[in-house]
Amino acid sequence: MKKIALMLFVSSIALMGAVEPKACAACHGANFEKAALGKSKIVSDLAHEEIATALKGYKDGTYGGAMKAVMKGQVAKYSNAELETFAQTIGK
Repeated sequence: MKKIALMLFVSSIALMGAVEPKACAACHGANFEKAALGKSKIVSDLAHEEIATALKGYKDGTYGGAMKAVMKGQVAKYSNAELETFAQTIGK
């Protein structure tokens, strides 16, 4: 029983750190098919590597245009590894 409780605890911590795609959907669409606020690239058209580069660049301030400040706030709480993993789940 202790092992099950420990596994559930560790799993819940891991899930808390995962990027939440629902937060992205408000601007980018449920399938990342929209240009956010008419200003961004369509994320679903980008390669995984491009998405990872953009997300990490938003975080460290080296990437972005009109929505740079908004995106920096969205990704700041995630590690680069979490952003990289998330990028592999969307795009081409």
